[in-house]
Amino acid sequence: MESGKCVIISAPSGAGKTTIVRSLLAKGLRLAFSVSATSRAKRGYEVDGQDYFFITPEAFKRRIDADEFVEWEEVYPGRYYGTLRSEIDRIWAQGNTAIFDVDVVGGLHLKEVFGDRALAVFVSPPSIEVLEQRLLARNTESPESLQVRVDKAAHEMTFAPRFDVIVVNDTLEHACAEAYDLVQRFIGK
Repeated sequence: MESGKCVIISAPSGAGKTTIVRSLLAKGLRLAFSVSATSRAKRGYEVDGQDYFFITPEAFKRRIDADEFVEWEEVYPGRYYGTLRSEIDRIWAQGNTAIFDVDVVGGLHLKEVFGDRALAVFVSPPSIEVLEQRLLARNTESPESLQVRVDKAAHEMTFAPRFDVIVVNDTLEHACAEAYDLVQRFIGK
């Protein structure tokens, strides 16, 4: 892989990372979204190659063995997620900076791979209580799944200091503006 830059946005579920990534992509910063690969089934509204590259578990394992991934993980038994080298090469060949919307573990893996060529941003809710309220407001969780997400988020928050910078999403407007300033400075280096 040739040398280029990456912006990694990671956060616990419900902290606002996807909204911040969309905001950054709309700002004309020569960012290109790095589409992840997954072995999970495609949901009805998803588009292959836009939301994810959907790959069977068997094909995913073959691609792991062929060293086609920059990073990958088995999130649940038989359910893989990863970043294809070809995706990063495509973005850099176009003169863009790759931007990732990934979970906390994936974000740390990417930072390890790209080192100083990556800006790793941890998006934090103001508190676990606020995060729980945001997840409740989505109205998509059972009490059990809500508790699992909140417990996982509390664990993921312990990784925040390992990122280059923490953006606290107290208000979306403030968090998007802070992320924009950080990314603009990083790309401009």
